[in-house]
Amino acid sequence: MKQVRLLPSATVRAACAVAVAAFAAGCAQIPRDPIIQQPMTAQPPTPMSMQAPGSIYNPGYAGRPLFEDQRPRNVGDILTIMIAENINATKSSGANTNRQGNTDFNVPTAGFLGGLFAKANLSAAGNNKFAATGGASAANTFNGTITVTVTNVLPNGNLVVSGEKQMLINQGNEFVRFSGVVNPNTISGANSVYSTQVADAKIEYSAKGYINEAETMGWLQRFFLNIAPW
Repeated sequence: MKQVRLLPSATVRAACAVAVAAFAAGCAQIPRDPIIQQPMTAQPPTPMSMQAPGSIYNPGYAGRPLFEDQRPRNVGDILTIMIAENINATKSSGANTNRQGNTDFNVPTAGFLGGLFAKANLSAAGNNKFAATGGASAANTFNGTITVTVTNVLPNGNLVVSGEKQMLINQGNEFVRFSGVVNPNTISGANSVYSTQVADAKIEYSAKGYINEAETMGWLQRFFLNIAPW
């Protein structure tokens, strides 16, 4: 049996090729950054007021006065978001142009050239047409509920909220994240508000698992997709 011995330089090149392939394969599974970058929850501050000796009323209990309603207004309070997003968009455009031109004239010739160019003339014609159409449509529907936490109270009283819900289903981890700014006046008596009434709302639904990996385009396919001229 004939043995083939690799030179040191060939071994180095082979090792580099394997390392590059492994690095590219790892880049193919780099997770996308979530669109919600703020903290998903916040802890309420510890009340500083102390209970008076012999008193049955503690004004600092849960940081809420006795005769105050239970609507969220402090950091750490919770609020239920009723997600009801239904967005439809349609766009169409078109263009059509047509341009034509014709030219026909005789060429005067000298007398001694009359026999050769007696009927000489020049003519030119041109035609230019352009037609294009385009259209796009999108429809998105997202319904559900998620309970979020007040992470900050703005100077005008509006509440900055954010929250996350995780579900492990069939070896796939699904995430629902929400953040936005809520006006306390829009909160109902059931301690809930619709997502359509939340300012700067960011809603994210993503998943991790083998199904999500199967739906992700591989690095080599993305490479050829970027350099292909068609």
